[in-house]
Amino acid sequence: MSTTTFSQIKYPETKKVDQQDDYFGTIVKDPYRWLEDDNSKETKAWVKEENAVTENYLSLIPFREKVKDELKSMWNYTRYGSPFKEGDHYYFYKNDGLQNQAVLYRQKGLDGEPEVFIDPNKLSKDGTAAIGAPSFSKTYKYAVYLEAQA
Repeated sequence: MSTTTFSQIKYPETKKVDQQDDYFGTIVKDPYRWLEDDNSKETKAWVKEENAVTENYLSLIPFREKVKDELKSMWNYTRYGSPFKEGDHYYFYKNDGLQNQAVLYRQKGLDGEPEVFIDPNKLSKDGTAAIGAPSFSKTYKYAVYLEAQA
């Protein structure tokens, strides 16, 4: 890429607001506070424009696919989390390689057959939902977990 490519990047306008906070007598200006609300229509539109600029730039990199393929091959291996026991079952997280999120499995005893307990990859279309902090009732009949959306 030539240096002229960099000078031709046109970023979207980012408005500034008159926001300031007083922290024990120290005034801190925060003109981009409005961007902290990632659910607002305005922020979503700004992010969409920023992503278009970024995608356009990245599409110009001639070796981009080679880098993606190399990263994919480095990340494509099975990974396990530390097992933990709840009642008669052992639980563990496993990622087969290129899954967005590790799947929580359980198996009865040490010799049981592992089965999917919760697959967070099925909780959102884009694979950004994650689970964590499973907790079980005293009788192990019920389980709750934290679901986080990115």
